[in-house]
Amino acid sequence: MERKSKAWNVFSWIIFLLFIVIGVLNIILVHSVPGIIYIVLSIFYFPPFCEFIKRKLHFSMPIAIKVVIAVFVLWFTLGVGDLMELFEAWMNS
Repeated sequence: MERKSKAWNVFSWIIFLLFIVIGVLNIILVHSVPGIIYIVLSIFYFPPFCEFIKRKLHFSMPIAIKVVIAVFVLWFTLGVGDLMELFEAWMNS
């Protein structure tokens, strides 16, 4: 069980950092609204925040739901996001 916990903790940190980076890039290059949404979404993957919510509210979102949301958001970002269009235009020039 501890191995699963460590793996989930690493996954949470990676997704947290990835969403922060996408959020900051959206604020700088695209628009502030999607950037703020990504940053707020990243908080739900921040392990200390998850532990705080679990301790205070006695509630935690199931791991499967977090993984599905992360995959869906990343797929959406890379597939139809304005940020990806900027990178494609930059790479082709």
